[in-house]
Amino acid sequence: MPELPEVETIRQTLKQLVIGKEIKEIMIHWPKIIQEPNDTEHFKQLLIGQEILDIRRKGKFLLFDLNHHVLVSHLRMEGKYGVHPKAEELLPHTHVIFQFTDDSELRYRDVRKFGTMHVFEKGTEDFIKPLSQLAKDPLEKDFSKGTFKEKVIKSTRVIKNILLDQTVIAGLGNIYVDETLFLAKVHPLTKGIDLSDAQIEKIVDSATITLKKAVQEGGTTIRSYVNSQGQIGMFQQQLHAYGQEGKACNDCSTAIEKIKVSGRGTHYCPTCQEIAPIR
Repeated sequence: MPELPEVETIRQTLKQLVIGKEIKEIMIHWPKIIQEPNDTEHFKQLLIGQEILDIRRKGKFLLFDLNHHVLVSHLRMEGKYGVHPKAEELLPHTHVIFQFTDDSELRYRDVRKFGTMHVFEKGTEDFIKPLSQLAKDPLEKDFSKGTFKEKVIKSTRVIKNILLDQTVIAGLGNIYVDETLFLAKVHPLTKGIDLSDAQIEKIVDSATITLKKAVQEGGTTIRSYVNSQGQIGMFQQQLHAYGQEGKACNDCSTAIEKIKVSGRGTHYCPTCQEIAPIR
């Protein structure tokens, strides 16, 4: 958490709140969040005086387009943005504060401190890590099913792990992989090389449908996710697999099971999602 739908919801709400605002000052209380440049004073120099012109998303990353630079932000497990008056008391775990000329502030909170921020010169961000190795996500217009298929059919990894790999397909995390595979009726332990063309096509279509629905619902609130206006997502009310262990499958009434796949809790229906036969 947060995954693509949550990041997209945050992007949409932040656009309503900070577009056109000029950065007057930056306060950094946890320097390790700042990855590029790795000097916090240089980080400040690059951004102070610049205006936020747009906010984009690539996979699970937020991209703040400024006059001359792009701020690439990864929220990781617990990162949150909020816009507050300067006079408002800081909440715990507030690590980076962007103060604007109108005395409002964009505040970044992160309980686990796993989030990262990178600043790049405009036009270079896609060619440097962390974005340079990022695959397309299913909601991008130029996402290629063919490119995805080529990576899947050559892989001996199980499909759960393939879908979590952001260099193969971006934006999916544990929740939406489980939901995608449920909708596609594919067992999470099926190896990529054992999937048929029809199954791979169904996986892509299911991922697209799942992500679009989740974006419409404002994301999924499982533990602590809220958008930048403090609103929770509602997609958790439509979950079929993730977190549903022991409950009846919506399609066949078999109890949803939970297993571990590379240490990740994985939910599936043993009846609807039979393991693919080895070809």
